[in-house]
Amino acid sequence: MRPVCVALAAPALLLAGQAAAQGPAPPTKPPAAAKPEPKTVGEVVVSGAAQDVRTSIDRTSYDVAKDLQSVTGSIGDALRNVPSVEVDVQGNVSLRGDPNVTIMIDGKPSGMFRGEGRAAALQNLPADQIERVEVITNPTAAFNPERAAGVINLVTKKTRKAGWSGSVRAMRGSEGRANGGLSGGFNSRKLTLSGDVSFRSDPQKYNFVEERERLDPASGALAKSRDGTAQIGEGRIWNLRGSADYDPDPANRIGVEVRRFDMKIGLDMYQHYEGLDAGGSPVRVFDRFGRSDPRRINTEGSVSWRRKFTGEDHELVTHLSREETEVDGGGRRGFISGRLPPAPDLFEDYRQDNLLAETELKIDYTRPMPAEGKLKAGYALERDDNRYDDRGSRGPSSDALVLEPALTNLFRFEQAIQAAYVTYEQPFGDLTLLGGLRLEQVEIDVDQVTQDVRASQDYVRLYPSLHASWRLSDARRLSASYSRRVQRPSAFELNPFLQFIDPFNYWQGNPFLKPQVTDSFEAAFQHRDGGTLYLATVYWRQSRDGVTEVVRDLGGGVLLRTRENLGESRAAGLELVANGKLTNRLSYNLSGNVSWNEIEASRLGFPEPRDGVSVGGRGNLNWQVTPKDFIQLNGHMNGERLTPQGYRKPFGMLNLGYRRKLNDRLSLMVTGQDLLSTFKDVQVLDTPALRSRVVRKGNVRGVFVGFNWTFGGQGQKPREPAFEFGGPSD
Repeated sequence: MRPVCVALAAPALLLAGQAAAQGPAPPTKPPAAAKPEPKTVGEVVVSGAAQDVRTSIDRTSYDVAKDLQSVTGSIGDALRNVPSVEVDVQGNVSLRGDPNVTIMIDGKPSGMFRGEGRAAALQNLPADQIERVEVITNPTAAFNPERAAGVINLVTKKTRKAGWSGSVRAMRGSEGRANGGLSGGFNSRKLTLSGDVSFRSDPQKYNFVEERERLDPASGALAKSRDGTAQIGEGRIWNLRGSADYDPDPANRIGVEVRRFDMKIGLDMYQHYEGLDAGGSPVRVFDRFGRSDPRRINTEGSVSWRRKFTGEDHELVTHLSREETEVDGGGRRGFISGRLPPAPDLFEDYRQDNLLAETELKIDYTRPMPAEGKLKAGYALERDDNRYDDRGSRGPSSDALVLEPALTNLFRFEQAIQAAYVTYEQPFGDLTLLGGLRLEQVEIDVDQVTQDVRASQDYVRLYPSLHASWRLSDARRLSASYSRRVQRPSAFELNPFLQFIDPFNYWQGNPFLKPQVTDSFEAAFQHRDGGTLYLATVYWRQSRDGVTEVVRDLGGGVLLRTRENLGESRAAGLELVANGKLTNRLSYNLSGNVSWNEIEASRLGFPEPRDGVSVGGRGNLNWQVTPKDFIQLNGHMNGERLTPQGYRKPFGMLNLGYRRKLNDRLSLMVTGQDLLSTFKDVQVLDTPALRSRVVRKGNVRGVFVGFNWTFGGQGQKPREPAFEFGGPSD
């Protein structure tokens, strides 16, 4: 690798070395007279409502621990009630309508939320250990610029009580749903231990129906088809985490953490296909029966060292992590029964095994500067080594399968990223500016071993960011921000092998995709008054070389889905957030978003750019009936969204929850999800030569009953809880 980023990081490491020479921070002194409030923009907390909101110069943080759906549901359920965030029926996450989102846990990216299985992980990973969700739509240069829409950071609950403490929780739901967990920890002046284990069992029921019309080039007439698929099974998920922090002296902290996520899903599948000619008569009919048992295991270990120096917010943090994700496709076993024209049964066994490994080293240095300024600088090295091994066999019976070359391929993906950044925050009276610059060198190598196709990319780019906050009064602030983001194609999107999905659907990646670059601008007005918050944000995003899914007709009713770099796209919108109290016992959380999107679609057969407007929102109504009884009603509606070749129809749901506090340590909860059974995903493809309507619906509707019991909390005074605000914070 070329040492471009190392050269930029050298000044930061030099400053750190100079700080180390100053020695550790002096012993803590008795409290002195109160100091004037610093002029830098810190964290503003609006509490009193059931969903506390924290704002800083670069992010907004929402407390989801009080959301009853989060206590009983998955991370996907928790995110559905967070402003700016959308989660569809499959678990795919969008931020203000853009699906290119980085999901982090405590400021670190996680392999659980990358790749083709991240939607399933979000749908099945319990949310009861998530305390806050940080929404960062314009991250500073301290963040990895990957993913154009921004960052969603999941901040987990920390042990704060003195001595030993913990909690036990268990839920039972309709259709055999169940989840539970145990968390515990020890907190003293020098040592903190914490850990948790959770289990979730969830029935899996999905229905997929596609109605398709395509223009027959030979006759000029429309040929129709209908494809219906039903999947039923069960998912079982284990999640484990353990960590230890030790302070050998007041200036140093050593941390170790281990995480493991194990998800196994068993599914039985039935597919029925009917193809009609231009006159409406069936010409192709088949049934497909199958079984799959995919498993996804994510294991991560990390070590960190923090060194404090003299002065407030003066420290050096080093973090090293290794993460591996094993995806066992579990085999898709079954057979295809041809009814029209009659054909012998064709048996198949298709397996996908992936190994994704990532190693990351991060060094972050923070130093106070004159006139209440703050300098942050850092260096990061990330290396990905991924292997995708697909094998498929077919034959006249399950005992006579033969390896099928068209279903077998080996693909390797390697990516190395070096990055160095610097940010500087400086107040000028009531105005605070935070500027940053990140330099990245990226090397990508792809090797489609089966087809002997190789491609590589090697480039260096700059990513600037700028944030400004102007204090109008104690209650009002204006803010503005700019950042440049990048959407690098994933390994799946770069694999050129033609992959079989079913007899009428194929997928093929594009090894020559270029990264999408997005420039994002925002301006916001905030008014807070005690427990009330009003926040209005206008935003504009401009992207070039957009990585977009494209659907093509290969003839005979067969469709190919692939990725291409299209022209420019633009998005603008207005987002409104309101939190407050109607009475002493009744509080509310409301948000709404009106957005406009335009896509250059000339290469897709459209004569002019396509554009559309979307309106959506969400709301919570929280009623503290008595000191022991709490009722919560929440719902959301996502508006119609433009896609490159069509649109996605609106969808939403309504939820209800009740909590009874039996005593100071034990609570009983009952929640109902998707009460009106309205949550489904409808996508429409509408081009001159091809039209389709796809409806996806799962078993989201359900009822949970459970309890939460906490214990412990006696002992020595707890240690100073550092690093609670997840991720890099400027």
